[in-house]
Amino acid sequence: MAQTTARHEVSTGDPALIRNVVLVGPSGSGKTTLIEQLLTVAGAIERVGSIDLGTTTCDFEEFEIQQKKSSSLAVASLTFGPLTINLIDTPGHLEFAGEVRAGLRAADAALFVVSVLDGVDHATTQLWEECATIEMPRAIVITHLDKRRGDFDDLVAICQRVFDEEIVPLHLPLLADNYAVAGLIDLLSQDIHDYSSGVRVIRPSDLEHGPLIESARNNLIEGIVAQSEDETLMDRYIAGESLDLSGLKTDLELAVARGHFYPVVGSSTTPSLFGARELLDLIGSGFPSPLEHPVPYVSATDGMPVDLLSCDPAGPLCAEVIKTVSHPYVGRISVIRVFSGSLVSAMPIHLSGHFTSEHVDHDVDERIGTISRIQGKALIPIERAIAGDVVAVSKLARAETGDTLSDPHQPFLIEPWLMPEPVLPVAIVASAKSDEDKLGSALARLANEDPTLRVEISDETQQWVLWSMGDGHLASVLDRLSTRYALSITTTPVRVALRETFASAATGHGRLAKQTGGHGQFAVCEITVEPLPRGSGYEFVDHVEGGAIPRNFISSVDTGIRQAMHHGLAAGFPVIDVRVTLTDGKAHPVDSSDHAFQQAGELALKDAAQSAGITLLEPVDTVTILTADEYVGALLSDVTSRRGRIASTTPQDGGQTEIIAFVPQMELGRYAIEVRALTHATATFTRSFCTFERVPSLIAQRIQTQNAST
Repeated sequence: MAQTTARHEVSTGDPALIRNVVLVGPSGSGKTTLIEQLLTVAGAIERVGSIDLGTTTCDFEEFEIQQKKSSSLAVASLTFGPLTINLIDTPGHLEFAGEVRAGLRAADAALFVVSVLDGVDHATTQLWEECATIEMPRAIVITHLDKRRGDFDDLVAICQRVFDEEIVPLHLPLLADNYAVAGLIDLLSQDIHDYSSGVRVIRPSDLEHGPLIESARNNLIEGIVAQSEDETLMDRYIAGESLDLSGLKTDLELAVARGHFYPVVGSSTTPSLFGARELLDLIGSGFPSPLEHPVPYVSATDGMPVDLLSCDPAGPLCAEVIKTVSHPYVGRISVIRVFSGSLVSAMPIHLSGHFTSEHVDHDVDERIGTISRIQGKALIPIERAIAGDVVAVSKLARAETGDTLSDPHQPFLIEPWLMPEPVLPVAIVASAKSDEDKLGSALARLANEDPTLRVEISDETQQWVLWSMGDGHLASVLDRLSTRYALSITTTPVRVALRETFASAATGHGRLAKQTGGHGQFAVCEITVEPLPRGSGYEFVDHVEGGAIPRNFISSVDTGIRQAMHHGLAAGFPVIDVRVTLTDGKAHPVDSSDHAFQQAGELALKDAAQSAGITLLEPVDTVTILTADEYVGALLSDVTSRRGRIASTTPQDGGQTEIIAFVPQMELGRYAIEVRALTHATATFTRSFCTFERVPSLIAQRIQTQNAST
């Protein structure tokens, strides 16, 4: 349960004193433990493990504990000297990429956390490239140095190879007599940060450390000099001049803040917490403030561009909902990044979002509730939040992840950040009849919180279809339905919505003649039906001559044909891509009616289907896969085994290949899981509807038999 302290903290009034840092890296690399270490060193908590950072702020689920991995974004704030540092913890599993993207949006710099035990995975490499594209400043923390010795240099070399050659350690591990890591050697100052006593003691390095320091220190200084704006510095360095230490530190900090230089810091999980203080020093002096981070593109709610905003607390309000969480007691809580202006409790704001068919109430006025600084599940109320800050805001009843907060008199809309499309569909059913009504609202709330979750209701199959990023993401959603909303849910395979069409051209005769006393029912129509190319849709052509069918009944025939097409003619699936021509018919001056000609139209279409035969069609998706070259063969074979057709294989940079194929939807049920298994979780793919194609005869017979039996 969330904890809200009684005290109030006053937010700094200067964005230059704020640092927003996102921690990214593989599961198990130690991101959450590292945050706890930083909080401990900064005095925000008493010891590692005394704060609950297992989930996002107020995301009160036990799923992460059960699964032993975090599935959502978490925020923890600390004060370090005059600075407010907002640390944003993100999941390490690629299925929760949406949470990582949200963390990147909220942050001004990134810490890549990698462990000497596990190294760097493919997803982290891709994330580094993504950060490079947006020029986000980065640093690397190598964790678990106390778990194994001798791996620091190897992992640095790996990072230089797969990330960037401008990666250089700021420190080297200090080995004790028993070869355990006892602290760090500062390469610039050449001092020892000795943690062997349990606290940091800074002392000059020993002579024995000279050879170890020299080579690594030269590499560091050369990297700093290469990035310096002082054009004379390189010449002075080459000439052997002793460079000023404070000047080198200044140049280092500028290079890091601009995203041109990537320092490495080591850390441990031992009680000594070596590396945590050094990392806080780097964040404070080297990472940029929000003033140095451009505001995302902003437009007016009508789409018109607005003047470029800046990180100014006195400027017009422009903030974004980074994450939304529903709490059973507190209500909805929104994690907000303020880009311009300031937030004050109880102030009116305008809430706007990117409209979709599922979200139509994204243009409303609300009022700010309590504003809080965040430490995991604990919320610490503050008086206001200024431009550059990341805070929690309560009681924004209609806020959704990605929404924009602005002044009601000057509403804005921030360009959305890029989110991955969900790729794993599953149908869900409420186990109890009494839960069916609650299921829709629960799913809507979860979808509002998580942009990578999509909920669809199929008009044809009547299934609730949940689209997630993978098994882990799906399990997290189902757990929330169970624990938060007390819903018992079962999952079933998604039924693919097929189509029918005519196998050949045919004629049809429809005749209705009934006499039941009083007015009877009489209508006759003659039609021809022709199959059309895929995607043509339905065409109705009137070729009746001489008034054989009165004009007011022509549309009735069309209506009856459409009804028959909707219900299907062979296996109960809608009929598509046909042209129906009404050629002749008969009417009675008394007994003919709209209803009679609708029925005649249905009968005529069914009669034509008897002679032409019906072909079943299945939806086919365009599947685009990006994979390492070594997995291309396995993926091509797998696509072929799914009745897929390869459209192209195109080499990409970095030893990768893009595969484009056309694959029937019936073969893609768990494709997201199987692609990851085939490529050791290194490939990514997207899918989108392409067309309908004929179902192979054996499969069509099986489907028709199954439908007939039900």
